[in-house]
Formats: sequence, C-alpha cells, structure tokens
Amino acid sequence: MTRPPQIVAMGGGGFSMEPENLLLDRFVLSLSKAATPKVCFVGTASGDAESYVDRFYASFRTLNCSPRDLSLFKPPTADLLSFVMDQDAIYVGGGNTRNLMALWREWGLDAIFRHAWLEGVVMAGISAGSLCWFHQGVSDSVIPGDLAPIECMGLLPGSNCPHYDGEPGRRPAYHLFVRQGRLTAGYAADDGAALHFVGGKLERVVSSRATAKAYSVRLVGNEVEEVVLKTDWLGSAA
Repeated sequence: MTRPPQIVAMGGGGFSMEPENLLLDRFVLSLSKAATPKVCFVGTASGDAESYVDRFYASFRTLNCSPRDLSLFKPPTADLLSFVMDQDAIYVGGGNTRNLMALWREWGLDAIFRHAWLEGVVMAGISAGSLCWFHQGVSDSVIPGDLAPIECMGLLPGSNCPHYDGEPGRRPAYHLFVRQGRLTAGYAADDGAALHFVGGKLERVVSSRATAKAYSVRLVGNEVEEVVLKTDWLGSAA
C-alpha cells in the first residue's frame, strides 16, 4: 500500500528543545504506521554536531523506533538513495539553513529527499529542518546577525517562519517580508507547534505545549493578515 507524501514542519520543540516532552517526536513516528519505525536524524544544518546527534539518540532510544543518523561529513554509505529509502522517517535538525541547502545540493540529497517524500517516507524537522521543505522562509543564516528571506527546496508551496513566539524578531520580520513582496503567503509556527502536511495541503496543526499555535500569513491589500489556525494539543490525549 502506497503511503502519501507527508511533512511535519516544527516551529520549535521536539527532543532538542524540550527533551522531557517528546510529544512531537512521537507524533512524527506515528505517521509512518510501521510497527518499529526506522527514523534517521540529519544534522547537516549544525555541521553534524556530535552533541546534537547524541541528544537525538538519547531521546529516541526511549521511544519505540530504530534510530540512526545520516552525516554528510562521514557518510554511512556511497549509496545514499538506498540508505534514505530504507527509512520510515527523516528528521532534520536545526542550524544553518543556507549551509544545509548548499550541502544537500552538492551531494544530491535534495533530490533524494524529494524522491523519498513522494514514495511515502515521512519528512520532518525543526527550525532549519522546517524551513527546508518550503519554497521560501525567514532565516538567520543568510545575513549574519539578521533575518532575511531564503529560497529552499519547494516541496511545500509558499513560505515558512519557525520560532514565531520564541524569537522576538521573527514575527515582525515575516510580516515585513510578506508586505514587501519578498516572501509569498505561508505559515508560521510557535515553538512547540508543528504543521502536518499531506501532499502539499495542510492537514493538521499539533502542539506539544498547550499554548503553542500556528498561523497562516498572507497579504490582503496593503496589510498582512495573520490567522490563528486550529491547533490540537497532543498532551490532551496523553
């Protein structure tokens, strides 16, 4: 049975920001429908920082899954396509989105991930790992010390802004870029909120924090319209 293309774009949260609260991580695993999902962490955006990879394993070894990681600095195999296609879920960490995109293109990993997504491997990530799936986004990796628009993979249409409530400059920067026409309409997510897409359509918004939300953001006339999206707190079912 063919699985639909799915992406979980997290504004923040997950094992790297709240290791005591793995609700979003459990949600990602649940989407694969595998009895013991194979989940692969991709830490390209952090330069495959060893401490980040270690935190991934520390958290995911407590869950019902088979964790592994993919480093482009120490590739596990020359056949990255087969390696990726053997996974049930890909989980992309945060860090420098610009460097992530450059390295993925150099290694052909962007095309591999596109293929895997279309074949039903669940794609997920936080911050840079959220931005990368969209056409555009708000990033702090383009201009050192500042926020700017960035072009990404385009698996999902429109733009994205993570850390919407976690970093004070994110919301005003996103509004400004949309107003200026430098970013198209899209979605923003607070830390602890995640956008679940099936195909290119937003299916659901979930959160690991009762107050975390996601938003649609677009230009209406000369003003930016921000609409709070219905968000399901995963803790309510815990």
